[in-house]
Amino acid sequence: MSAARARPARPAGAAAVSDAAEEPVRTGLLATREFTEVRFGGSGGQGVILVGVILAMAATRDHRFVVQTQSYGPEARGGYSRSDVIVSDRPIDYPELLGIDLLVALSQEAATGYLRMLRPDGVLIYDSENVVEPPAFPGMRFGIPFTRLAVEETGRRQTTNILTLGAVIGITGVVSVESLKKAVSGMVPAGTEEINGKALARGLGLDTAEYQQTGPVRGEAEAGDSQELGDRE
Repeated sequence: MSAARARPARPAGAAAVSDAAEEPVRTGLLATREFTEVRFGGSGGQGVILVGVILAMAATRDHRFVVQTQSYGPEARGGYSRSDVIVSDRPIDYPELLGIDLLVALSQEAATGYLRMLRPDGVLIYDSENVVEPPAFPGMRFGIPFTRLAVEETGRRQTTNILTLGAVIGITGVVSVESLKKAVSGMVPAGTEEINGKALARGLGLDTAEYQQTGPVRGEAEAGDSQELGDRE
């Protein structure tokens, strides 16, 4: 299933304002890219689909073009799950990923299976407690214990996906923090806004330098040898 969203139009009669004044501020490793391909990968029950939808909504609030697609197994929990988001300054002609600029892996299977699509100048972010053998990758990579941090902050594992999204945007700046906060508030289940807001704030506030991986990784597999999970989808 896919959902394409276009740049919101300015309301008729709105006062002219400079583009610089209207443009939300984005800061991070990928903030200046005009075209970014993102994949969230994990298992059923980890909230991977929701974070992709929230990211897409935040990007529309940044007045950018977006396509969001998703795929998941038949199992309610434990099967594979992925959500892809393309964010662009220009209209998007093709709705599927041709490569990955940002890979967020919440399971070992997602990390090893999708790595071969990650571009050398891309960013790999993974849950360090679920991905125990990080695959070899020469670019920027961050291993963060998302689940443990979510439980510490909110007492609920269910907030892991929102904490993860906060950390991801804090590192990459694919969307602005302002737009992300509004998208999260508007899309999480009713009654969970406060607890998810705490998780988001914790993710955004992480000292990501603490989690950046610069030394050798334990996984020995090369990216070209990874098996693409899409073969079974």
